[in-house]
Amino acid sequence: MQKFTNLGLSKGLTDVLKQFGFKEPSEIQEKAIPIALTGQDIIGGSATGSGKTLVFASPILENLKPNRKIQSLILTPTRELAEQVATSIRDFSKNKNLNVLAVYGGVRIEPQMRKLSTTDILVGTPGRIIDHITRRTLNLSNIKFLVLDEVDRMFDMGFQRDVEKIINYCPADRQTMMFSATITQDIDYLSKKYTKNPVEISVNSYVDASKLTQVYYDVPDNKKFSLLVHLLKQEESNFVLVFCSTRRNVDFVADNLIRTGIKAKAIHGGLEQKKRLRVLGEFKKEGVGVLVCTDVAARGLDIEAVSHVYNYDVPNDAKDYIHRIGRTARAGKEGKAITILASRDYEKFGTLMRAEEIKITLEELPQLEIVRIKVDSGRNDNRFSRGPRRNDFRRNSRRDFSRGPRRNDSGRKPIRNNREEFGRNNREGPRNSNRSSYNKRPNSRGYLNKRRNNNFNRRN
Repeated sequence: MQKFTNLGLSKGLTDVLKQFGFKEPSEIQEKAIPIALTGQDIIGGSATGSGKTLVFASPILENLKPNRKIQSLILTPTRELAEQVATSIRDFSKNKNLNVLAVYGGVRIEPQMRKLSTTDILVGTPGRIIDHITRRTLNLSNIKFLVLDEVDRMFDMGFQRDVEKIINYCPADRQTMMFSATITQDIDYLSKKYTKNPVEISVNSYVDASKLTQVYYDVPDNKKFSLLVHLLKQEESNFVLVFCSTRRNVDFVADNLIRTGIKAKAIHGGLEQKKRLRVLGEFKKEGVGVLVCTDVAARGLDIEAVSHVYNYDVPNDAKDYIHRIGRTARAGKEGKAITILASRDYEKFGTLMRAEEIKITLEELPQLEIVRIKVDSGRNDNRFSRGPRRNDFRRNSRRDFSRGPRRNDSGRKPIRNNREEFGRNNREGPRNSNRSSYNKRPNSRGYLNKRRNNNFNRRN
């Protein structure tokens, strides 16, 4: 642990790091921790999994003392990353008695409100932090440390205005640290506006390019899922991530993989937070399996030893692709990134191939056994997204809507909707004078004036 001591960390913190299996600092830790401990602002270029949590946690843990006031705020783009960062800081601060709280959407806000009064370090997503500010349940006037983790992802998710609003609630006298996989023009603008003489630190990719194999298969549209099943069964793998572009495709792929006998779990923003955490925990615990996810849900997931990454849907740009493949080939281990290309993916894939940093080779399509898939109204594959299936046209063609609504299976006539009732009453007139008011439009100016005149006549 001498290398951590040389960085300026106290014995109390290095002892904790030793208990959790830390042996030597990563590149970002070696470069940034000494600067962070001096109180300088930092702009760090570092990808997920590079060890940056310890970087921004070090000055916080070395300088804060419990006082039942929020002294440090850490913003993260996703719920999972917020929970992960909060858990890590709790582990690092086990000898400091600091209260760490993670707040995010998807769960009840009231328990968070009760705990805020005793919190020292707050980790949260921008949306939920704004909720607390709006409700006046969060006071940021005592902030000494402000951390923006994975700023690029927060901006991609549309949180730029929320982030700036939150920063303006924090005192100017603070240490600010921003970390991002890529330093874009927007992040450069943010750093110039809200930091003081920041030190910019960048590190090499955490992915070992020499151990990462990138390939793609060009398949007919009707064989896309079949190829995925074939590769999952043929490739020797440990942890596997399958990326899809939409929640619907995540559910479709996961459900059909399970039908073929492959252990698969789905995770996306449409799941409740408790279920997302449970799915992630089960995936890690089982050790072997497939996690099907969207880009947003996968951001910041703490999953080690990912051997394969599959792009079932081609990402929108090179940055998302690099983030996806960055989940594998880490810490000297071998990894493979496989993109399954169908006709609808050609335009996006052409954009990826024009990026100089991406090197993907074409693989010959193997002999495939066609896998039958199940598609229902709620979950659908992209290849059916352009219109109804053929059977749907046949089924609809039997219905003649000109004859009015048909009776349902029970033999009862369906209840007409409000618009139909309103139209019928206008044509046929009210059944009796007592119900005539129900046939008027509630927001009709003439009707309201008539009501006012009647009330006036009664009073006078």
